[in-house]
Amino acid sequence: MFAARAVFAAGQRRAFSASARNLSKVTVLGAAGGIGQPLSLLLKMNPRVTELALYDIRGGPGVAADVSHVNTKSTVTGYEPTPEGLASALKGSDVVVIPAGVPRKPGMTRDDLFNTNASIVRDLAKAAAESCPEANLLIIANPVNSTVPICAEVFKARGVYNPKRLFGVTTLDVVRASRFVSEIKGTDPKDENITVVGGHSGVTIVPLFSQSKHPDLSSNDKLVNRVQFGGDEVVKAKDGAGSATLSMAMAGARMTDAVLRAAQGEKGVVEPSFIDSPLYKDQGIDFFASKVELGPNGVEKIFPVGDVDAAEEKLLEACLVDLKKNIAKGVSFVAANPAK
Repeated sequence: MFAARAVFAAGQRRAFSASARNLSKVTVLGAAGGIGQPLSLLLKMNPRVTELALYDIRGGPGVAADVSHVNTKSTVTGYEPTPEGLASALKGSDVVVIPAGVPRKPGMTRDDLFNTNASIVRDLAKAAAESCPEANLLIIANPVNSTVPICAEVFKARGVYNPKRLFGVTTLDVVRASRFVSEIKGTDPKDENITVVGGHSGVTIVPLFSQSKHPDLSSNDKLVNRVQFGGDEVVKAKDGAGSATLSMAMAGARMTDAVLRAAQGEKGVVEPSFIDSPLYKDQGIDFFASKVELGPNGVEKIFPVGDVDAAEEKLLEACLVDLKKNIAKGVSFVAANPAK
């Protein structure tokens, strides 16, 4: 209990310090990858980011040199792929974004990525827990339903777990939903506020069209399927050359911006995220994606799922079955393969 209070108090001090200075260091782990490069560029263009730290197992300094020429005020540093380089990249960071990992190929599910990406995320989480335990940790590396619990277990093992600062980035699901709806309805995507809950893979992605301006769309099975499996559409179109990188980078940049806006004092910042959530803990599901209000200390408020129609109720039932397995897989991995 004392350790938890100490972490919380330290987080409060750090949030106040970052807000008072209006300075924000953002670290990208996996900065030279398909998501990492466009994400780094978008973050360089964000005026709320004053220091950008880029790390990867290869190519980090090169990406940093390239991005550093963009004429915005923030500084950019690339770090060597050594334990010391990783620690330096993380030290003093306010937000750590982890897009590291291998991309999907045609025929692969996000779970197929597990064996490779689980170890990568575990080791990066260990480094973050040691070098910047108070930072907001944004996980993009798939499968998010399992990698977020992996991070939680690593932080717990080191006594620095703060559930308010761990986020699975599910922003792309609502981005896709709003875009797909706009295509059907002939509207501007920015005017389409679609709630998406659950997780971040396949049937665990549950769009709640009944809560939008177009409740009729909840019976549109083709649309629901497209939101749930939009990533497969990109993997197939790229014909083995990668997965959703550019749209995911945009989603990661949007989520990072939301966290920074809230940290710097903006009120009413709401984004979806896969977090340690009380919504379905009574069913043994410790993580769930829903709308989250952000604040200086991370998660400020977790919004309930709300009213759903009969079709969405069935989608939620299927979601929870898979989600429970995905979460357990991440927890079991760390138990069997603890970070050294």
